[in-house]
Amino acid sequence: MKPRKRLQTLFVLFLGILIGTGLTLERISQADREVSSEEVSIPYEQLQLFSEVYSQIKGKYVEKVSDQKLMEGAIDGMLQELDPHSTYLTKDMLREMHVETEGKFGGLGIEVTTENGFIKVVSPIADTPADKAGLQAGDLIVRINGTPTKDMNLMEAVKKMRGEPGSKIKLTVVREGFEKPRDFTVTRDVIRIESVDSRMLPHGIGYVRIKQFQQDTGAKVREQIAQLKDEQKGSMQGLILDLRNNPGGVLSAAVEVADAFVKQGKIVYTEGREDSSEMTLRANPDDVLSDKPIVVLVNSGSASASEIVAGALQDRERALVVGTSTFGKGSVQSILELSDGSGLKLTTARYFTPQGRSIQARGIEPDITVRPLEVSKPEQSGERLTEKDLPGHLMNNGGSGQPGGGEGAKKDGKTPTYLEDYQLNQAMNLLRGIILMETKKAS
Repeated sequence: MKPRKRLQTLFVLFLGILIGTGLTLERISQADREVSSEEVSIPYEQLQLFSEVYSQIKGKYVEKVSDQKLMEGAIDGMLQELDPHSTYLTKDMLREMHVETEGKFGGLGIEVTTENGFIKVVSPIADTPADKAGLQAGDLIVRINGTPTKDMNLMEAVKKMRGEPGSKIKLTVVREGFEKPRDFTVTRDVIRIESVDSRMLPHGIGYVRIKQFQQDTGAKVREQIAQLKDEQKGSMQGLILDLRNNPGGVLSAAVEVADAFVKQGKIVYTEGREDSSEMTLRANPDDVLSDKPIVVLVNSGSASASEIVAGALQDRERALVVGTSTFGKGSVQSILELSDGSGLKLTTARYFTPQGRSIQARGIEPDITVRPLEVSKPEQSGERLTEKDLPGHLMNNGGSGQPGGGEGAKKDGKTPTYLEDYQLNQAMNLLRGIILMETKKAS
């Protein structure tokens, strides 16, 4: 029987800083993105109003403003009215976006969005400067090197936070429990994200942690599981797949990871307004673990591609999902190249788990809830930010391993052992129970 039956029971865009929680569906060329006037009606009256406002600003504003600044501001304004993950990409941003999927970029290693005119932390990426400096999900960045961020454009904030590796930046943070804002000094660095770590735990249990879904993540997962099996001389008894604080990444990578453990059926499907936004992705008939039990660890920092994997393994009854509710980002972004070399990251579809669940602003609920056991000072407490907290979010429509994740990790930058990571320890105990049950049945 599968684990659940045995026990009866989310822009990704790294520009030195990770903006939003993204899942990239496809890259659409300038030719493909053209839309005929027959498909979209032109609102001439509204455009005339826009032209009037534009002329008044150009002629009467107290200072001269460039056409480029005004037009980019107008585009930003349109996209901000849609959802937190749709955004305009300048030429440089579009070029640098592809660095993220290669796992190497410069900056702080922090994922941010906007909320009520301020810059808000979605999640610091594990083992990056931001994480080591003590920044936490939900932190509100109110000043960058002394400059207030109130009503600051997100792209402007990103530009201020980027810089040469080794240089320092001071972020003034408001956090629930803080009596007053506090300053965090972060040293910029070139961030190299190895997307997959693995190691063997006691009792023949393998451990694989995915920090981020990159183009080669699926292949790396298969490689490292093969290495673990060789290390155990083929006697690996089960696997813990750690997706905690994994903000997502590339859709194809998430599908490849889930496909490594699922033999048949749907992994994920997407629905959008255009035919090109609708697809169903299915599993190939193989399982790298040969039906050995799996526990998937998740938390509120598990988003997007992480939720696809967790949802697929849960719906297919292939794994037991353990931890806390996930972020709840169930939308897909496409990259549309524009005629001048810039681009749009535009939300074009929702994705669904194999059983048709949309997790947008809802998240994946674990089969067994295990909260991190952590003694903290009052100012360190506070709720984690999730997709439903983002302004304008879409509505729901229907070894060399580093075990643990941010919620179970030490704040001194050192990775905890499985004995120090309460969630990981509990996951291992659950998996041991499943293995023992199967051993008794077989004997």
